[in-house]
Amino acid sequence: MEKRNRVFIATSLDGYIADKDGGLDWLHAIPNPDNLDMGYTKFMGEIDAIVMGRVTFETVCSFGIDWPYQKPVFVLSNSLTEIPEKYRDKVHLVKGTLAEVLNTIHEQGYGTLYIDGGKTIQSFLKEDLIDDMIITTIPVLLGGGFSLFGELSSPLKFRCVGSEVFLDAIVQNHFVK
Repeated sequence: MEKRNRVFIATSLDGYIADKDGGLDWLHAIPNPDNLDMGYTKFMGEIDAIVMGRVTFETVCSFGIDWPYQKPVFVLSNSLTEIPEKYRDKVHLVKGTLAEVLNTIHEQGYGTLYIDGGKTIQSFLKEDLIDDMIITTIPVLLGGGFSLFGELSSPLKFRCVGSEVFLDAIVQNHFVK
């Protein structure tokens, strides 16, 4: 089983994944009348499961829509004690070190993982556990908010293997280790 940890996320031009209030409305700053998914469906077809943090999980739950994922979701949290009943057949709570969490997920047969959520991505990067990142840049300056990247003890080197422009405004770059 191939084991890969992948990121697919959007940032503002100044590198934020949410505004100062945690808002995401800026993601729709560029009209997308044909609802282009910008490679998301293809990406989801390449992963086995999703690993997200508690804040991301709670944000998705707050959207007021049906659960959007067809793949198993593992929520990293030290504060949650249980998953709300309506999500229990779709979402699994995991705790421990990232190595322990990954071991648990891999033992269940899930190798290629979609790592989602700012703090979760930062934690995986701190331990050099991200293999590739697809970062879609929305041309909006937020001037503050929740940054995608945090401090690292040493540089991590990636190379750009693809770049694409959508809607004459949005740039998507694909980086691999």
